[in-house]
Amino acid sequence: MPSLRDRLASILLSVLSAEEEPDGALTVRHDGTFASLRVVSIVEDLDLVSLTQVLAWDLPLTKKIRDQVAQQARDVNFGSVTLLEKGLEEVGEKAAQRNSGGPGSKTADVMLRYNFPGAGLTDDALRTLILLVLDTGAQIRSALVG
Repeated sequence: MPSLRDRLASILLSVLSAEEEPDGALTVRHDGTFASLRVVSIVEDLDLVSLTQVLAWDLPLTKKIRDQVAQQARDVNFGSVTLLEKGLEEVGEKAAQRNSGGPGSKTADVMLRYNFPGAGLTDDALRTLILLVLDTGAQIRSALVG
């Protein structure tokens, strides 16, 4: 019987642009976003699929963006939405000014994280669940960046 990681690769490569990473993760691209999927063994017979989807990056960190991300985080059905603030030292002052239009501005990335047990799901159910999560992330991205 194939491992959960092998099943993920097989079912996702047939419907998404995906790359198998040297560390065992799968990187997939979906509707302007990209995500990393990993299989994490918690205890014997309990493997989780850990999905981290990057929804937006280097957004100017404004009250409007904070409010929009907070609303999306409250409304999300699959996983959790996180706003990751980046200071000038992380992005470089020139990049911050280019993205926000002003000196001293901060930027942020927005992520969607979702972990779920993968055992017991058929290939169709596993693919459907992952596509639902990825599509949720793409909808959030669309709401944030237009």
